[in-house]
Amino acid sequence: MANRWLLKTEPSTYSFAQLQRDKRTVWDGVKNPMALKNLREIAKGDQIFIYHTGDEKAVVGVATALGSAYPDPKHSDPKLAVVDLAPVAALPRPVSLAEIKASTKFAGWALVRLPRLSVMPVSAEHWAEVERLGRG
Repeated sequence: MANRWLLKTEPSTYSFAQLQRDKRTVWDGVKNPMALKNLREIAKGDQIFIYHTGDEKAVVGVATALGSAYPDPKHSDPKLAVVDLAPVAALPRPVSLAEIKASTKFAGWALVRLPRLSVMPVSAEHWAEVERLGRG
């Protein structure tokens, strides 16, 4: 069964809209050891929420992993990894971090507990609730 993840990006650097225009991308630039550990666990077919950081602070879209994570070909450090992504769809309505923090349904989720972590797992329950909120 596919796993679910959340990946964070600064929209001024690379937005979900840009991913939609590009149709696919190599997700790179992850340096935090825990985020890298999570990134290396991503496999083909995994579902991924794209979260905009900065002023927006919201889950904005869904992507899919086109393959498993692999060593970053741009760096000689074997610890660095990347994954190829393709967009699935924008959420009809972004789900803000404020909404997520206000709901007891998200208690314990890394997005609430570890706000600087850029790659994190998403439970089936949290995924379903974000999708529900995103439908408006």
